[in-house]
Amino acid sequence: MITLGLTGSIGMGKSTAAAMFAALGCPVHSADESVHRLYAGRAAPLVEARFPGTAPGGVVDRAALSAAVLNDAAALKDLERIVHPLVREEEARFLAEARASGAKLAVLDIPLLFETGGEARVDRTLVVSAPPETQRARVLARAGMTPERFEAILAKQMPDAEKRRRSDFVVETGGPLEETRRRVEAIWHQLVAQAR
Repeated sequence: MITLGLTGSIGMGKSTAAAMFAALGCPVHSADESVHRLYAGRAAPLVEARFPGTAPGGVVDRAALSAAVLNDAAALKDLERIVHPLVREEEARFLAEARASGAKLAVLDIPLLFETGGEARVDRTLVVSAPPETQRARVLARAGMTPERFEAILAKQMPDAEKRRRSDFVVETGGPLEETRRRVEAIWHQLVAQAR
């Protein structure tokens, strides 16, 4: 089985590309979805212990947690030390299940793949990318997003050009959806053939 690390900066189309792989029958694990589950379960008491008041009722309040770690590198590192090992456990379980099912290709959707050294855990990497103005428009259209918050998030992410340089595959998402789908399908066919 080939493991493909799917990444890209905020607003570049990771979720769309992940859904396209899933539609092809490919098992997909989303690190973001894993964090959401953990914040409503196992991680909540650990986060509350480190950041009091951020997990009332046993569920992490993402806005309160974001406020607690934004622009505080040490606090963010503490949060990563809590959450990343739990996400990796879920990822390992997912990969074991994908292998057992006979999957030829499994996708790990990891927003900070390169920033966290995650490329060492996958066989190939794919970055989704769009022009900066498209990215900005997509992100600022999200509920609760502000230009300042967008800039703060971007500052924590590797520049798009560097992600493109380091990836095995680049999928442009700024054009028609059908072009993105064709590129995803071509990559899927190529990797499934290599895995046989």
